[in-house]
Amino acid sequence: MLEFMGWQEAADLIKKGIGGAIANREVTYDLARLMTPPVEPPLKCSEFADAVIKHFHS
Repeated sequence: MLEFMGWQEAADLIKKGIGGAIANREVTYDLARLMTPPVEPPLKCSEFADAVIKHFHS
């Protein structure tokens, strides 16, 4: 949606943050249970948001 609205920089940061969090296995239960091996313990939604933000510039 951000791309559609012309906010490419914000969209890029979010995509980078999500990708970084997933690559570092910092995910919520819905993704954690699909990973091999499963992530234990999975993050709460607010913790996942913090992980995404942490990976904006990493």
